[in-house]
Amino acid sequence: MSLQTPEILTAYDSVRSDKSPTNWLLLSNSSPSTQTLSLKATGSGGIPELLSHLSPSEVSYAYVRIQYANDAESVRVKFALIIWIGEQTKVMRKARVSIESGEVKKVLAHHSVSVQASELKEIDEEEIVRLCRKAGGADYNGGRG
Repeated sequence: MSLQTPEILTAYDSVRSDKSPTNWLLLSNSSPSTQTLSLKATGSGGIPELLSHLSPSEVSYAYVRIQYANDAESVRVKFALIIWIGEQTKVMRKARVSIESGEVKKVLAHHSVSVQASELKEIDEEEIVRLCRKAGGADYNGGRG
């Protein structure tokens, strides 16, 4: 499986760029009958916008730029990988995730945290920011998340 397509790499670079408004990308199977992942969507509306593109019957991989302030003086940027396995995903499709996610992590390599979810409520922006702060080492928020 090659995920090194120009479309995916361009979207990845866009999410990582401080000059781009794009702050997430989503990879999914191009059709139910194929095992090839392709770029499904990108956006600039953060996690709330991303959630509207997740299907309960699909496996998807999201790469998200997380921006948060530690104090009035500094803003930090971290990246999260979200492995989405919708609740209604077929068993054989779920079985491919462990191998497939390794390939995805090679292409979407620079992330501070990885979150696996099967329900939308499990993708909580505040919790992801908390995990990013913890992974970042410098938590000037006194452990308050």
